[in-house]
Amino acid sequence: MSHTNEPGAHRIRVKVKFFAAPREALGTSEMDLEITAGSTVNELLKLLVDRHPILSTHMRFMSVAVNRAYVGMQTVLQDGDEVACLPPVGGG
Repeated sequence: MSHTNEPGAHRIRVKVKFFAAPREALGTSEMDLEITAGSTVNELLKLLVDRHPILSTHMRFMSVAVNRAYVGMQTVLQDGDEVACLPPVGGG
C-alpha cells in the first residue's frame, strides 16, 4: 500500500448520490469518495467513469447538484460536499 505525501496532495471526502439508471447500473444509491483537494465536478465525473466504466453511457446527459444546488462542471468541490448525479428531466 503506497501513500502519497507530496506537498499539495491534500485529500477531501465527498458523498456522491446516484438516481435512476446510474443507480441501477452501479447497484448503489451513494458512495463516499476521497479525492484531491481542488478537484472540480468535471474531474470527479471523470474519476467515477474511470472506476466504474458502466457510467460512461449516462454521464453525457447528467446534471450535477452540489449541496442541493445545480452547479457547472468547473465548480471546485469542498470537503464534505454532497454531489448528486441527476438524470435528465423529461418534459413536453
